[in-house]
Amino acid sequence: AADIPCSAYRSSWSNPRIEWKFQKGSSLILFYYGGELTEPYKNRVQFSPTTIRFSTVTREDTGKYICEVVGDSSQIAKSEVNLIVQGTAAPSPPPRAALPSHHPLLVPLAELSPVP
Repeated sequence: AADIPCSAYRSSWSNPRIEWKFQKGSSLILFYYGGELTEPYKNRVQFSPTTIRFSTVTREDTGKYICEVVGDSSQIAKSEVNLIVQGTAAPSPPPRAALPSHHPLLVPLAELSPVP
């Protein structure tokens, strides 16, 4: 699991609109927009105004997550977090039980580093 904070969120703003974007290379993907998570994130991400929480992460999730908050009076705040997912998922075993049971199991690790 991985938690990505939205440090741009201001609880003092009335009725703020929150958008999350995911940037990987030159592509920018709307992640949370209009009060809803977009596909394919709906099933594995929980949204709160201050955080998005991934129940599972893969190396495909490595990239920059941008949180934009727009207030009623046209205030805008933005924060960015780089997510780096390392390691590999365990290979799925073949259908027959001929493999010895000492294969290594690598679990993906997520490192969060705020962008200055």
